[in-house]
Amino acid sequence: MARLRQKFKRWMTNTLELPADVVMDLPRITMIGHLHIYIENHRGVKAFSNEELRLILEQGELLITGKEFVLKTILPEEILLEGKISDVKYIDIS
Repeated sequence: MARLRQKFKRWMTNTLELPADVVMDLPRITMIGHLHIYIENHRGVKAFSNEELRLILEQGELLITGKEFVLKTILPEEILLEGKISDVKYIDIS
């Protein structure tokens, strides 16, 4: 059933030319250099420290590592992180 749902969402994205992040419930990540990262469509913060931010996504997690992290904005589905970002990883939890 989940596979059929994914195929239908991809079809909607391709056929109706709808944004994939909206239809498929994907995160939208905007990074400015290595100093700012803005993430939309997350499901919550799993862990935060001065050197790590781990966000829960609909399908997995997002791990951001670096130094001197400060959460500038945190809203139910949006987050703005400032600091020296060294790595951004998607972790598939299936």
